[in-house]
Amino acid sequence: MKQDCFPQLTAIFAFGSCGGYSGKNIISLVCGDGTNETLDANFHYPFRLSQVPLIVGNATLCNRSVTTTYLVGDSASSVEFFVGVAIVCFLYSMVALLVYLGYMHVYKDSDFGPIFDVVITAILVFLWLVCSSAWAKGLQNVKDATDTAGIGSTLALCKGGNVTCEVTEFASMRTLNISVVFGYLNMLVWASNGWFVYKETRWHSLKISSQPAAAGRQQVPAAM
Repeated sequence: MKQDCFPQLTAIFAFGSCGGYSGKNIISLVCGDGTNETLDANFHYPFRLSQVPLIVGNATLCNRSVTTTYLVGDSASSVEFFVGVAIVCFLYSMVALLVYLGYMHVYKDSDFGPIFDVVITAILVFLWLVCSSAWAKGLQNVKDATDTAGIGSTLALCKGGNVTCEVTEFASMRTLNISVVFGYLNMLVWASNGWFVYKETRWHSLKISSQPAAAGRQQVPAAM
């Protein structure tokens, strides 16, 4: 069992960089008569954009009546899956660290501990790959829904020829981009840990012990 604080730290950075996020884009409307209107698009974790109102109630914009309008999209399932995997990995690594510090003799006295550890580690590597890819796609959906093209397709007002809609101020999504990077980094960290865990199983021990025997059988006596 190879344990250090790196898996805990990368898991914390993964869910910490997206779990409490909130942002605001400012949309500028240029009306046909030359006047300007502004709208705020406020969105936050877990990015259920279809529940985020862009216009509340009946409003008048550019001398036109506009009904309640919501943003389009829902990335909650992907980001909550991502955060859930990060929390599970953090808790599992803490338990593994506890075993490493206080119960290592119990861990090494049976085959169950190392085999169980390598199976769980392999599952977590796969989950990190899946959840990071899903969240990367979900994050792209959030960006698409809140940019100029996404807002223009959401607001019926912007589809008219005499009103121009443009996002003039974008929320910083740097921490969200970092969370995706940490997701794939966690996959690599757990994959490397999996190799060290595998070396403690009897599968690796049997492979090592069988190599000298195989080499001995391949030796041929020299001809006299």
